[in-house]
Amino acid sequence: MAKVYPQEPTSTSLTSKRETYTLWMKSLVFHSNGCTVYDSNGDIVYRVDNYDRKGTREVNLMDLRGKILCTIKKRLLAFGCWEGLRYCSSSSNCKSLEEEQEQPWFQVKRCHNMIKGKVACQIKVGSQKYCIVRINGSKTAAFRIENNDGQIVAEAKQKHSASGVVLSNDVLALDLAAGTDHSLIMALVTVYGLICGIM
Repeated sequence: MAKVYPQEPTSTSLTSKRETYTLWMKSLVFHSNGCTVYDSNGDIVYRVDNYDRKGTREVNLMDLRGKILCTIKKRLLAFGCWEGLRYCSSSSNCKSLEEEQEQPWFQVKRCHNMIKGKVACQIKVGSQKYCIVRINGSKTAAFRIENNDGQIVAEAKQKHSASGVVLSNDVLALDLAAGTDHSLIMALVTVYGLICGIM
């Protein structure tokens, strides 16, 4: 099992090379829902612990030390809509502790099958637009995240071991394209997990 508190973490939010993470759609906390994300070295990079129940109205994306990176809230009066709020880091322009709060980051709107087909949801991050597309023919929660130009920025499929053994439905390999914001992708994966009722 990976170390929960390894050496000092490096900033893995944005890299110039393609990366592969392992998504385990289980929380490390006993009797809670969520997911745990491991890097290619087997170290925990991100985690989501939902202490309430599946499909709750608010969950937090955290780093391995439990620092909240993003809060995802389901909007009360808008059916199938979520918003992501990013926490201001200590190195950014927060003027006081009161300002070190949530800042609007992204919005997600769930698409209905009959209207959009394979598209599960549409995402707006400032002026950029993305969508999460379901991958057919899979019994897992396989999906890909595409930008407005149709380029794949992340893709999750059922993980295979090095010897070719197919792992459980709740273990996915997440391939991230170079230059993508890993925290954003993980926040979007969390929303997709909420949409599918996995978390």
